[in-house]
Formats: sequence, C-alpha cells, structure tokens
Amino acid sequence: MPSSDIEEFRQTLANAQHILVLSGAGLSVSSGIATFRGNGGMWRKYDSASLATLAAWQENQSRVWQFFHYRREEIRKASPNEGHRCLARLAIPSLRKAVSPSSTFVHITQNIDGLSPTAISQAATLANEDPDSEVIEMHGNIFDVTCCAHDCDYHEHVLDSPICPALAGTELLVEAGDTEPVVKRADLPHCPKCGQLLRPDVTLFQERPKRILDILELADKADFCIVVGTSGVVQPASRINERVQAHGGKVAVFNMEMSNHADQADFVFLGPCEDTLQKVIGV
Repeated sequence: MPSSDIEEFRQTLANAQHILVLSGAGLSVSSGIATFRGNGGMWRKYDSASLATLAAWQENQSRVWQFFHYRREEIRKASPNEGHRCLARLAIPSLRKAVSPSSTFVHITQNIDGLSPTAISQAATLANEDPDSEVIEMHGNIFDVTCCAHDCDYHEHVLDSPICPALAGTELLVEAGDTEPVVKRADLPHCPKCGQLLRPDVTLFQERPKRILDILELADKADFCIVVGTSGVVQPASRINERVQAHGGKVAVFNMEMSNHADQADFVFLGPCEDTLQKVIGV
C-alpha cells in the first residue's frame, strides 16, 4: 500500500542521488489547458486523442492542422501554475540542495505546451541563478514545426498567430455552430526551404518519442521518480517508473486520482498538483 506520509517522502527526497520527474497533462490543467482524456477530451465531434495520431494526419492533414491550430491558440494564453513553478525550483541548484543536498535533477514531460521550460526560465530569473538541468519534452513542443520531406532538414520554433492565414478563426467558426471549415492543402503551412508541407513537430500516437534512449538511460540511473499528473496509460512513458523501481528506486505519484499502476508506487498524493506538490516537496 503506497504511503502518503509527507515526512517520509521528504526523507526519501533528501537522501536521493538522482531525481527524475515525469509529468503529464494533469500538471497543466489549472493553467487552462484541457487534457486529451476526461471532460476536456473532445474537440468538435472528435475524440482529441484520435486526432493526434499518424493515421489521422495521413487521412486528413487539414483537420489535424486545424486541431493543432486550436491547441496553439489555447496554449498561447496559458502561463505556468504553482505546480510548474514548484518543479522548476528543483532545477535551481541552491533551492534543490535545501531539500535534497546531493542530488541531480531532470524533468521529462509528455506535455507539448512548453510551460515547464518557461517555469524554469522564470525560476532562474527570480533566483538569479542558472538551472543545472533541462526539461526533456519527449512529445515535442506545439510551436515547433518540421518539414514532411524526407530530404529536408527544416525545423523551426514558430510563434506566429495564426501560423498561416487560412487557419485564422477556424476554431471560432465551429464553436459558433458552422460546419467544419475546408482548408485546402495548398493553404496549409509549407516549408520556406523546399516548399513541401510542414507538420507540427510533436510526437503523434504511433510515433517514437523524442530522445527515448536518453530517457531510458536516465530512468535506469534514477533512484527517485516523481510522477505528476499523468494517467500512466501512454507507452513508453508509463514504463519509466517501473524501470526506476526495477533497480531499487522509489516512486511517488501526484495525481487527482489513482492512475494506472499507482497502487505499486511507494508514495501517492491525491489532489490538484498545483496544491500537493508545494505542500509535500516544500521547496
């Protein structure tokens, strides 16, 4: 049975040598970003998770681009919440040493919203100290685009709103009850280098996560894994905590409800991440 003893958790954190955080969509909910599952899981008449697939992209690139345009505009309005900020403080050496004196730290996120890297930048500014770790965005960043041509290496971080004129306002038309807009392929974002179609550089379901070999190596090294706001369903992220426990590491889960395999964790803290993380970690 997992423990919810805060002092026991803090002692484990204090003794940790290599801390690994794995975060998911639940971390960003209070920033106003809907999850792919639960009440926020529908977009128009479609299941959001079904649109973020390689099959959906191959079938209807216009619809998938409209979906990611909608997500880009939603995320653009969002700011890091206290959950992001608490984890970000662990990336600042002097702040982390106050709760875990001899540890390294890495944050792996399944989120594509970019809020965790933003939170670290803000924490570094407030502390007037450089972070000593990065956020690995294993599913990419929604503002990154890449060329679909196999012989083109174009990749860019594009903050333009909208990313192309044809997508402007498409989400508003549907919300007003109109039929789904038709955006021609020729009017979707195209590569300025070779002219081929661009796609969001995010990991779609059925695709291999970014830097997966680095991530598995970090999991094999970590002795304390803190899992935040993830359902524990999506592979291979759902296996990371198992790899940590396989060599004797401890796992703590922070979530709104008991997630997949949470009953096998060493610690479980239920409730909104933006509340429980700071209360329990105390950094």
